[in-house]
Amino acid sequence: MSDERQPIFNAPWPAVLLAAVILGGYAAQGFAGPEVISRFAFSPAALDAGRFETLFTALFLSGSWTHAIVNAAMALAFGTPVARAFGLRGEGVAALTLFYLCCGALSSLGFALVHPGQEVLLVGASGAVSGLMAAGARIIGGQGRMGPILSPPVIGMSLAWIVVNLVVAVLGFAPGMGSAPVAWEAHLFGYAAGLVLAGPFAWLAARHITD
Repeated sequence: MSDERQPIFNAPWPAVLLAAVILGGYAAQGFAGPEVISRFAFSPAALDAGRFETLFTALFLSGSWTHAIVNAAMALAFGTPVARAFGLRGEGVAALTLFYLCCGALSSLGFALVHPGQEVLLVGASGAVSGLMAAGARIIGGQGRMGPILSPPVIGMSLAWIVVNLVVAVLGFAPGMGSAPVAWEAHLFGYAAGLVLAGPFAWLAARHITD
């Protein structure tokens, strides 16, 4: 009998770092005060005013500890297969980081497309995490590599995520998140971005994967 013990917690460090950044961002937000929201949150009105940096800064803010913890847990869960598939050094980590940021930014752009010019503030990493979810589904479908968009795991995950967000749209809030409105549109746009971009970013990381 082997005495070799497998670690209980063996998520790759880039996925752990993503979760830590989400939690650390909200902790820092508490010290910075409420003005950080008006300055760094995304809104369609801010986009119209040329404040393009908010497409990214909003990803590091959260609406509450519950919001931050849920996003961190999902980033850890879905970031794990993506980080392993992309690789844990060099090109792989760079591809994961850019993929995450692009999915988050595109989720906010999608929200602005649906709500042009509105001043409603959007914070949180949910759109970026939705992109990780989509990439994770493709990797599951490819059994560890980037699988096709129409594989059964991707179709199942996509239908489930659409239904969840349509329920949230009808309710107007997410159970367990209080009365705060949830930008379900951003979730779906971020997920769609992840489905499409996972392949190209996996290709960018391929040099490291083959080393």
